[in-house]
Amino acid sequence: MDATTSKRKTGKGSGRPQDPEGTRRNIIEIASEEFALNGLAGARIDEIAARTSSSKRMIYYYFGDKEGLYRATLENAYREIREGEGKLDIEGLSPIEAMRRLVEFSFDHHQQHDAFVRMVMIENIHYGRYLERSEVLRALNEPAITHVASIYARGVAEGFFRAGLDPIELHWLISALSFYSVSNRVTFSLIFGRDFGSGEALASVRQNAVETILRFVTRNEILPPDSERPARV
Repeated sequence: MDATTSKRKTGKGSGRPQDPEGTRRNIIEIASEEFALNGLAGARIDEIAARTSSSKRMIYYYFGDKEGLYRATLENAYREIREGEGKLDIEGLSPIEAMRRLVEFSFDHHQQHDAFVRMVMIENIHYGRYLERSEVLRALNEPAITHVASIYARGVAEGFFRAGLDPIELHWLISALSFYSVSNRVTFSLIFGRDFGSGEALASVRQNAVETILRFVTRNEILPPDSERPARV
């Protein structure tokens, strides 16, 4: 394969990539890793371009500047978790099982997307400056509250959940339990001499997170005693 053919195939050296959406996705994927690892200040467009099938010029063409690329990766990270929540098949489940499934998904998604956790931490270091400038992030995250509120309202109506809880605060608690298990896993493991990244530890923490939320939302007389709960796996 000669150099000209190679450039046509990868998009390098060309201002018109054959798959613009694929090129954009590739840039965001690599940029997410770079921003999560090095932060906004430490990430370099040259390094991102070197790792993608694009060019530095094409990155600027799609995203304007480094801050524009950073906002796009942040938006994409939130889009992934919200799309995953939207795909949960919980319509036929009882409110308790639907809430259980939602917490399990949130916990698993955070474990599988630790770059998302680091990017949220970085954005908090910046006091949400770039999130605030995004025109799409608020709209992206509104369904998260709608989703929780729908399950919760159904649970209250059917007599499973106690009334008077705030769906936004409930979402906060689910996110907190899922987030902390990734953001503080290394320091917690080192401080207390236990590997909280092991399969056994994660399974235990995951079940604790689920039970914490269920105990919080469910009326006391509804939840079965511990002896009747499924065994830990």
